[in-house]
Amino acid sequence: MHKILIVDDIFVNRLLLKEVMKGLDVACIEAQNGKEAIEIIQREKVDLIFMDIEMPVMNGLETTRHIREKLPSPVRYIPIIALTAHNPASFFDDFRDVGFDFLMTKPYSIEKIKQAINKTLPAK
Repeated sequence: MHKILIVDDIFVNRLLLKEVMKGLDVACIEAQNGKEAIEIIQREKVDLIFMDIEMPVMNGLETTRHIREKLPSPVRYIPIIALTAHNPASFFDDFRDVGFDFLMTKPYSIEKIKQAINKTLPAK
């Protein structure tokens, strides 16, 4: 079973993602900001991160850049899916430069989430 970290400052968004993932045979853990996310992945094995872009304390861009540039292998290579309400056409080059593996726009759907997971994680 894959372990997925959901990083979003809005409780309802984390709850919605967890609810949608219930039937996908994954375990979900949560963080409210990038600082919490970094603490979690340094002590627990995580297979995939869903990372909101706009958060207080440490936003998704800062967090992803920190993971990719400052954490040791294999943690720095955890796949990270950017979550945003912005138009992906105007942001995706910047997001990829930071180190995101995939971009998912809000609102979420079960199909979008499955597609994102399938594109970033090997089957178990």
